[in-house]
Amino acid sequence: MATAAHGDAMPLYKDASAPVETRVRDLLGRMTLREKAAQMAQIERTVASARALAELGAGSVLNGGGSAPGDRSPACWTGMVDGMQRLALSSRLGVPILYGTDAVHGHNNVYGATVFPHNVGLGAARDPELLRRIGVATALEVRATGIHWTFAPCVAVCRDPRWGRCYESYSEDMEVVRSLTTIVTGLQGQPPADHPHGYPFLASVREKVLACAKHFVGDGGTDKGINEGNTICSYDDLERIHIAPYLDCTAQGVATVMASHSKWNGERLHSCRHLLTDVLKGKLGFKGFVISDWEGIDKLCEPRVAQGSDYQYCIKQSVNAGMDMIMIPYRFEEFLEDLVFLVETGEIPMSRIDDAVERILRVKFISGVFEHPFSDPSLLDIVGCKEHRLLAREAVRKSMVLLKNGKNQREPFLPLATNVKRILVTGTHADDIGLQCGGWTVGWNGDSGKITPGASILEAIKESMGVQTEVVYEACATEATIATGEFSYAVVVVGEVPYAESAGDRSDLSIPFNGSDLITRVASTIPTLVIVVSGRPLDIETQVLEKIDALVAAWIPGTEGMGIADCLFGHHDFVGTLPVTWHGSVDQLPLNAGDANYDPLFPVGYGLKMFEK
Repeated sequence: MATAAHGDAMPLYKDASAPVETRVRDLLGRMTLREKAAQMAQIERTVASARALAELGAGSVLNGGGSAPGDRSPACWTGMVDGMQRLALSSRLGVPILYGTDAVHGHNNVYGATVFPHNVGLGAARDPELLRRIGVATALEVRATGIHWTFAPCVAVCRDPRWGRCYESYSEDMEVVRSLTTIVTGLQGQPPADHPHGYPFLASVREKVLACAKHFVGDGGTDKGINEGNTICSYDDLERIHIAPYLDCTAQGVATVMASHSKWNGERLHSCRHLLTDVLKGKLGFKGFVISDWEGIDKLCEPRVAQGSDYQYCIKQSVNAGMDMIMIPYRFEEFLEDLVFLVETGEIPMSRIDDAVERILRVKFISGVFEHPFSDPSLLDIVGCKEHRLLAREAVRKSMVLLKNGKNQREPFLPLATNVKRILVTGTHADDIGLQCGGWTVGWNGDSGKITPGASILEAIKESMGVQTEVVYEACATEATIATGEFSYAVVVVGEVPYAESAGDRSDLSIPFNGSDLITRVASTIPTLVIVVSGRPLDIETQVLEKIDALVAAWIPGTEGMGIADCLFGHHDFVGTLPVTWHGSVDQLPLNAGDANYDPLFPVGYGLKMFEK
């Protein structure tokens, strides 16, 4: 039998049976400098043209918050990602892209996906196995749309609720955050016992996705809780509080780590070689790749706009510090020209480029994307499936924290009776899926209204009541309605408008929409349960707390409002405990357990039960 001429032989990097490191070295050896530089680029989906993918060979694509194809349906996402992948495979070396998305509480950019509670609620549940199962479900829904990689989990330790990303943090307690990094194993799969420490891992190309621990490091510890601000602390404190969760993520083979927009003692993380290279890659032994945050390198020359030589400076500082992939996300060709120029002029050593691309290719090979570049159409029906919604309902139930139950301990107010004649449900958040899901849901900042399928709190209450009960609903109950009387009880649901990142930074943590006034008005006449839907503790004045009969923190629960009703009506007890300190007044902030003058309204770990064990 005639053998193929040497030139026709399958390249080693395309041999799925060859060891990963052998494939990495083989492919790296075939690449030009320009092709290597392109692998280090992540571009936004709106600029992922045929030229960018097929001719220039961009390494990765993402969608910014709220950026989405067509009607946002699963099939729309699949078609887009597969189309991009076909272009990437037609490039000279046929290196597939990794597509990344912010699936941070379920596959939240996709219409009809299961939306789980945001991290602060999962921190209240304190259930590592629940987190693993949420990771499993999220991975399946992400995979169903052809996407390989999620920018999750956020393992920030939030030390100040004024921070606009407080809800993305599991807890102010580092140990709680560490215990919930089990979501990494849910997303990527369980590495075998002999898996090398820090080496990226993926168990299944069909059912698992690459995870990304973020934002390295100290994002939750900034002064006054300012997003992208300055974390002022010693290295020992940084390691003890903020770096610790990354140990658990690297031990589980997390594939990628995202750098933080914030500074540590005045130095931006995006150019901090000590933390990115010496600590993360050296001390922690991380062998995956480090990605920048959105336009993160551009901020290295603030207050100037990163143009011309300034942009070259940004690229040089970040890449030399240890950044492997740059979330550009728009100016791809300029980035490519500048990076190649910086290497050719000796500003960035070739060894640094080779290390970065080696790490990126390593993750690509372990991800299986060379052998299985396209989506699996048989998975489409799993998006928003009943089983996943039931899991989300369980998560909601477990995240509820009961803060007050009755005006005295002998007469508990909950569980609520279902066989009464007439009840009042009121408040901005009682019947609004958008407000219930918060930021990072369909849009970047989230939105109000019926933005995606789900059960509102009002719907869940109606579903739970006896047929003879009249449920009166007004978004903002009027004096006239309240005065009609004959209500057995009222449920007032108040909270925050959705937000993401810096838009959520707030020094005023009072309940929006005059929530306290509404509560007072209703509770002055009717026995009242208050449900707070928020990404952080809000101000509850003493006189308001005294007036109401019961108080529940529901955090940002997502699409499955029935989980709230499960607890209110006594089908399940409350098991959640506060993951963060509930301050008495913003003047006390920052206020964390262990502080010398720790005098909160409710301490970390506080949470009542309805039924005595």
